[in-house]
Amino acid sequence: MIIFLTVLATIFIAEMGDKTQLLLVAMAGKYKIPHILTGTWLATAVLNLLAVGVGAALGSYLDMRVIKMAAALAFFWFAYSTVKGEAETEDEKEVKHRFGPVIGIFISFFIGELGDKTQLSAITLAAAYTNHSFNNACYVFLGCTLGLILADLIGLIVGVVLKSKMPAGILNNLSFVIFAFFGVASMREAFGLIFGADSSLAGLLCVAVTLLFIGICVLTIYRKGRTRRQ
Repeated sequence: MIIFLTVLATIFIAEMGDKTQLLLVAMAGKYKIPHILTGTWLATAVLNLLAVGVGAALGSYLDMRVIKMAAALAFFWFAYSTVKGEAETEDEKEVKHRFGPVIGIFISFFIGELGDKTQLSAITLAAAYTNHSFNNACYVFLGCTLGLILADLIGLIVGVVLKSKMPAGILNNLSFVIFAFFGVASMREAFGLIFGADSSLAGLLCVAVTLLFIGICVLTIYRKGRTRRQ
């Protein structure tokens, strides 16, 4: 029980203010609560199974450059989708796979958390406390999972409160800013790993991608405005 409580408290503190907690604030303005809970809890369980089961080998087999680049693309897509925001027809909603939002949330949360400080903390705790004991491994897994869920629930509650208190347009803009910010940050980290943290080329490429993304969003907003006026 001491192991469980220690791990829970450590992961809870590590996750506070982390990007995935802030992502849930943004997701609350975009998705239904059951979809968010299902997607994030499934991702949390899988992530912590990886951390406890094969965490020590994880860093050896997964290239962090690929992880960061995938995270950047996922965050940019979610930011763009808040701008695009086209309403679906009833037929489109029926055709759309019922678990589509859950899978999208799962992938976004999974990639965002993979290799993050919270998962690295889980790997460290697993190495320190499991000691080849199945019971200890279970305590670490449960502590990591519950600590992550509790911290991210705070982010979700904040998002729900903002959604109920703020106009939809403002919350949508906030969601865009959060997703875009983490997209740029992840892209900068990816280019830093590829070209070197102090490389001017990494900074220039990040600026170029950011400007391209902004241009695409502005063009999308302009086209939406023209469509509404017609």
